[in-house]
Amino acid sequence: MSNDQIRFLPYDEAVRLVAAIQEEEDRDDPDHRILTVYSKQDKELCWFDFDEVMCDAGVQKNDLAAKEKVTEYIMHHLPDWVLES
Repeated sequence: MSNDQIRFLPYDEAVRLVAAIQEEEDRDDPDHRILTVYSKQDKELCWFDFDEVMCDAGVQKNDLAAKEKVTEYIMHHLPDWVLES
């Protein structure tokens, strides 16, 4: 177990930083989907596992609020190390 704990950016800071969340194919595994987070400068900040986010955000099949749930989840879970990149 690591002594490092992931620290997340405050929600307001994440909202100011993030321009887009894009569902993409994992380059290393074509059958795997990821959610890549981009800054307003079109810089890749980080990525999230698609299936994990859907589960953690409570997104069900044919969920009309899926986009909003995923966005809120990611904005609350953006690691603070994205500021270093």
